[in-house]
Amino acid sequence: MSQKDELILINISGNDKPGVTASLTDILAKHNAVILDIGQADIHNNLSLGILVQSSGENSGNIMKELLFKSYELDVTVKFYPITEQEYEEWVNMQGKNRYIITILARKLTAKQISGVSRIVSDQGMNIDDIKRLTGRIPLDETKRAPKASVEFSVRGTPSDKKQMQKAFLELSSQVEMDISFQEESMFRRMRRLICFDMDSTLIQTEVIDELAIRAGVGDQVKAITEAAMRGEIDFSESFRQRCRLLKGLDVSVMQEIAENLPITEGADRLMRVLKKVGFKIAILSGGFTYFGNYLKQKWGIDYVYANELEVEDGRLTGNYLGDIVDGKRKAELLRLIAQVENVDLRQTVAVGDGANDLPMISIAGLGIAFHAKPKVKENAEQSISTIGLDGILYFLGYKDSHLDEQM
Repeated sequence: MSQKDELILINISGNDKPGVTASLTDILAKHNAVILDIGQADIHNNLSLGILVQSSGENSGNIMKELLFKSYELDVTVKFYPITEQEYEEWVNMQGKNRYIITILARKLTAKQISGVSRIVSDQGMNIDDIKRLTGRIPLDETKRAPKASVEFSVRGTPSDKKQMQKAFLELSSQVEMDISFQEESMFRRMRRLICFDMDSTLIQTEVIDELAIRAGVGDQVKAITEAAMRGEIDFSESFRQRCRLLKGLDVSVMQEIAENLPITEGADRLMRVLKKVGFKIAILSGGFTYFGNYLKQKWGIDYVYANELEVEDGRLTGNYLGDIVDGKRKAELLRLIAQVENVDLRQTVAVGDGANDLPMISIAGLGIAFHAKPKVKENAEQSISTIGLDGILYFLGYKDSHLDEQM
């Protein structure tokens, strides 16, 4: 930068209309200005455009004069701010700092939610670079309102206390009914390729073993064991063996009736449609049963299903199972195995589940999500979704409704 060069920040605001940016940058081009930074946002047809330019001192006056005349003609407001070389160097140095993405999900966005997240970011000594809405615009008529809302913050800096920040996000999310994802911005975040789901109470809104137990007349006994296992109070493998024994003698014909009436989780159909469209490999890693996993495999075109096989003799369940139990440790092993087979880096994987036996795979995945999970699981998972359906995962992956609507 020569001594004669000047740095000017140009801020333009007003009603947006076609040709505004073109007309103003034509003037900059005419005077051979160098654009060092540029950003534009449009909120309710109101333009906010910022341009940081470098130009020779002899051209700066003409640039500002012509921009003022053109802005009056376009009915927009233009303001100029001189930037010192020191200020510019400090800004450049900021670019090397860590970057994070904070995504918030809710049924409805409120000022308390935005304010709470912004305050936590500020308290950690970090700076918000950009905020964008991922979900579609919300109608004023509540009966027509989109059932979900998501906003993404791009944040720069290093948290002074990352654990405390995560704790503050967890507390805030419970206070104002929203979910908060905090992810490091990297190329892996934008290149996820494999997603592994738990099945019961994740893809479907029931525990199939409980449904089988009801038909076998041992519903209360099995449900109590299931809930204790999901809370992490009983070893999963032992609880599984106990529950299987209680199913002895049940006619296998009930399995088809249960499969055909599985309560699919909100947002699952949309999520699967999008994941298949963009080329994800999808796996079910379940402590439930293969029969029901294969039913969902046919429904959604899922690539892998690993679950437990019930032993059948003379058309009835024996109370035993075949092969190894798919427990928490096995789920993590399977995630690693499938990633290896598909030549996918672990940082490109996603794992979603609700129970304590899902924590091992959630903890090793590039993006691990506790979905409508038990308290212990939520506390130990870095990301969680509790306020909306499974398609909330799409926003954690960075997808926008406007892009999805165009492609789907």
